[in-house]
Amino acid sequence: MQQVVHNNTKGTAILPQPREEDKLKIKSCEKKEKSVAELVIEVSAEEFNNAINDAYRKNRNRISVPGFRKGKAPRGIIERMYGTSVFHSDALEIIMPDVLNQAVTESDLKIISVPEATDFNINDDDGSVSITVTAYLLPEVKLGEYKGLSAYKPHVEVPDSEIDREIADIRMRNARIEKVDRPASNGDIAVIDYEGFIEGEPFEGGKAEGYELELGSITFIPGFEEKLHGMCAGEDRDLDLVFPESYAEHLAGKPVIFKVKMLEVKEKQLPDLDDEFAKDVSEFDTFNDYKADIRDKQTKAKQAEADAEFENTLMEKIAETTEAGIPDVMVEQQMDDSMRNFARQISSYGMDPSSYLKMMNTTPEAFRENMRESSEKQVKIMLALAKIAELEGIEVSDEDIENEYKEASAQYGMEIEKLKESVGEERIATDIKMRRAAKIVTDSAIAEAKKPAGEENADRKKSKKASAAKNKPGKTEDDDSGPTGQGAVPADEETAGDEEAVKPVAAKKPARKPKNQDGSSSKGDETK
Repeated sequence: MQQVVHNNTKGTAILPQPREEDKLKIKSCEKKEKSVAELVIEVSAEEFNNAINDAYRKNRNRISVPGFRKGKAPRGIIERMYGTSVFHSDALEIIMPDVLNQAVTESDLKIISVPEATDFNINDDDGSVSITVTAYLLPEVKLGEYKGLSAYKPHVEVPDSEIDREIADIRMRNARIEKVDRPASNGDIAVIDYEGFIEGEPFEGGKAEGYELELGSITFIPGFEEKLHGMCAGEDRDLDLVFPESYAEHLAGKPVIFKVKMLEVKEKQLPDLDDEFAKDVSEFDTFNDYKADIRDKQTKAKQAEADAEFENTLMEKIAETTEAGIPDVMVEQQMDDSMRNFARQISSYGMDPSSYLKMMNTTPEAFRENMRESSEKQVKIMLALAKIAELEGIEVSDEDIENEYKEASAQYGMEIEKLKESVGEERIATDIKMRRAAKIVTDSAIAEAKKPAGEENADRKKSKKASAAKNKPGKTEDDDSGPTGQGAVPADEETAGDEEAVKPVAAKKPARKPKNQDGSSSKGDETK
């Protein structure tokens, strides 16, 4: 291309168009720690001046200059009035796409995110501009051994007691609820009105009407449910209680009187465990077939857990022996992904993530920061698997990607085209490569029947901690009212200082249809 320049005195001259490399030029490229590179890109004075002209045209209608209508003031007048740098910020924004493209295409670097401009200087001698760009690079990965590793793999066994517990749970969820004319006892459903008073004054969230409380569920604060035993329909009773010291700050340790009226007493009538029960809660015609199906599903579920534990342990070992200078931006992105997954999970329980974090006495920032160590490990595992895929020559075909979309469409009940809009082919291909790389590791690994002593001790500590958490007041082992298993009247330290956690003191749980072993709704109805 050529540039035409008009000259009033000497006619028209033809000048060569400046070459692209003369407009933008990488002056230096320095690799730093944690896979970060710093590039200095020089922009010619002419190119930057063109960007300033574009910025002037973009902004002139918004700039007021005395003696000129808006949009009519020359650039030079505006620069004299507001300073020569008035358009620099917008000019830099205009030219940055070309600068970043230059950084990506000519630096021969594997850049993992959009580079950032971190400095900007104008050369007084020739008017050229130097822009410093920080780029985050795909780390160099040095793998340790990834084949022939050994790790503990749990033996899968489903004892009869677990099958019986599962059936008992399904049986309980399919119980008929009948009104009875007798005193309330453990396991009954008490339909009550109540109101709480502290020093003779009612308090916010301490009142409910027609609340259905299962006695023995440990849903309310200690002593509340026990003091309802023996009450009959129509009876009134005052319950003298004390809020736990670990309760919300404005109620913790305070004596409280709940005035309770028993409206009704209901009991659960359990169905017989026979063929009719099997037909009612499943697609099977006999109880024996139904029981065998439960065993099969529990065995498969336990096998999947064992396989996952085996793979996770192997991945941990690979992470320990993998060396990679991971840039902070990769860890931050993984933390963001983890926060989004957390929010989706909590929302699926019908809870607001911010309210949940408040209930747990933490902030989004602190919760996110707690994910840093695990996120860094996860990034290292992903980098290691990507390196394994490269070394093993793993390829993903168009057919593989299409099959993946079909499986996901069937699993999530989404149209394939919508899936493709939300999840790109590159992401699908990466996931497939990761899974195949992980399979290479697990297929070549040796399954050990016994855990190393150190891991067994760690598991015992975890088990004790989990057991202690389950036995806290206000929690039950099988309470699935939310992601923490927390009942309507939380009475443990997780709610300390949280006013919202006691509004109301008891909140009615939503009615839930019983579910079969496969998670589908059963034919029975617990409120028959």
